[in-house]
Amino acid sequence: MKNRFFKTLSKINKKILPSYSKKQLDLQKASKLQLAIFGWKLWVTKKALD
Repeated sequence: MKNRFFKTLSKINKKILPSYSKKQLDLQKASKLQLAIFGWKLWVTKKALD
């Protein structure tokens, strides 16, 4: 149940939120909002894979 929720959330994130890896964003120069989005996507992906 929990795993399915995070997989669905991951798919929604992929469609809505920007992909910074495709844009080759430098994390050293990223804004706080960009880092928050990056961290959120990373956390959701980690939970979906567990």
